[in-house]
Amino acid sequence: MFRTLTVLVENNPGVLTRVASLFSRRGYNIDSLAVGQTEDPAISRMTIVVEEDDRVIEQVTKQLNKLVDVIKVNDITDEEYVDRELLLIKTDADPSVRGEIMQIVEIFRARIVDIGQNSLIIEATGDQGKIKAIIEALKPFRIRELVRTGKIAILRGSRNAAAEL
Repeated sequence: MFRTLTVLVENNPGVLTRVASLFSRRGYNIDSLAVGQTEDPAISRMTIVVEEDDRVIEQVTKQLNKLVDVIKVNDITDEEYVDRELLLIKTDADPSVRGEIMQIVEIFRARIVDIGQNSLIIEATGDQGKIKAIIEALKPFRIRELVRTGKIAILRGSRNAAAEL
């Protein structure tokens, strides 16, 4: 089962390496990892997605909490949250198919951010399902290059991941 962890850490050099090393030393694969500064410049937030069972997540959470720079670890998998990914995708797009690609882009509420002589770069945001769907819809046009962020997530409502700090 995929689990989504949010980890608040001190915004110091080497923190990302220490957190990622904790997973790799134990042989756990990180499926998605996104890191960015929070509203407090001294704190960063990591959103980590791993495919592990509850026992492993409990163990990893305990180990993460032992790291000096880690402030708080939350498993938000079973909580109500909003999540998004960002996708940039470059497709072949000679003039004869651009209209068709533009229709797909409009359906997914995506944007064309660059037009080349025979290519388009499309930007899309959404949950994992939407990102997978637009990739599938654009495959017939030959995907030249694709890059996507990891999942970022935030709890719904007035609850705050850092509320108990």
